[in-house]
Amino acid sequence: MTDTAMKLTVDISLYPLHERYIEAIDAVILAFSQYQGIDVVTNATATQLFGDYDQVMAAVNTEMRRSFETWGRSVFVVKFIAGDSRELLDGQAQP
Repeated sequence: MTDTAMKLTVDISLYPLHERYIEAIDAVILAFSQYQGIDVVTNATATQLFGDYDQVMAAVNTEMRRSFETWGRSVFVVKFIAGDSRELLDGQAQP
């Protein structure tokens, strides 16, 4: 990865449509945390992924599919933000 690589922030929430919803959510978060080069931050309502655009998009694609195949019907609510949004919190955002 070079310094000119496009960065991406993804804010993702998962709503499994079955009784074992906590187990399904934990499994997806754990899977995201296994990817090298992707930083994962969780809070009460969402998980944020930070990293190289292609790596993050590939991880989202893989883990959404794995979740559907493993857990069945679920709703993913995903927001994509160009760049690393942590910079905004640090006051270092570049135009």
